[in-house]
Amino acid sequence: MTLEIDEELLEFLALRVSDGGPYRSVSAYVEELIRCDMASREAAAFKQLRAELAAGFSAPESSYRPSSAAEVIARNQQ
Repeated sequence: MTLEIDEELLEFLALRVSDGGPYRSVSAYVEELIRCDMASREAAAFKQLRAELAAGFSAPESSYRPSSAAEVIARNQQ
């Protein structure tokens, strides 16, 4: 893999990967960035799901209607 980054980012990277920096290599740093991005996306998806569930469970019972499993599957495939 080849990365092209500007001089400012390269200087920052050099500090993160230097002898006093927290990472032993550029690869280790990039892997950590990817892991953090993955965790952030998972957290955002979970937050959205939790909000949708909260909205659904707080709806008045009069808004509920019976649905079969097939109806739910069909509705969610759209």
